Amino acid sequence: MKRVAIIDYGMGNLVSVVNAVNALGVEALVADSPADLGRASHIVLPGVGAFADAMRNLGDRGWIPALEEAALGQGKPFLGICLGMQLLAATGMEHGEHKGLGWIKGRVERLVPQGEGLRVPHVGWNAVHPVPGAGDGLFHGLADGEDFYFVHSYAFVPEDPAHCAAVCDHGGLFCAAVASGRVFGTQFHPEKSQRAGWRVLANFLG
Repeated sequence: MKRVAIIDYGMGNLVSVVNAVNALGVEALVADSPADLGRASHIVLPGVGAFADAMRNLGDRGWIPALEEAALGQGKPFLGICLGMQLLAATGMEHGEHKGLGWIKGRVERLVPQGEGLRVPHVGWNAVHPVPGAGDGLFHGLADGEDFYFVHSYAFVPEDPAHCAAVCDHGGLFCAAVASGRVFGTQFHPEKSQRAGWRVLANFLG
């Protein structure tokens, strides 16, 4: 039986993620204790806010070793959304240099779009282009250039380009999704991206 643990660590509204998962016919469990991971088949780490605050909250609430054991040790599929994807990096450069989870080597750097009228934060709908091979899992059944909803000022730059599962152009290409084994991340919000986003969630849930 599939049950998705949606991690509640004080960094963002979980309701839209819960609703999207439930709408796909899968039970969503809002996990406010690391012990809840034992009851889950899949894990989602959402997030809105600052990188350093998120890592501090994960650490203070005992999530980091529990998530590592569940996702890396036991191989439970893991999806980081927005800030949750950025936390997979080794280092975040938001307001100083901060240590991330380090599950996928790379850095989170501020967007610097090249072109007139392009603002940061990057907010709104934008076309996403899956990378052949790396993006086959999350984006199966979706056309190249589907629109997804973004709200962010920083982007994940993987050390190994093979970990970038999709790209997006906002005055220059940035990594819109990552994948490494059963660990995935999306910079966009699939739960807010209507049909295409729900297909990404359904692909993650298998």
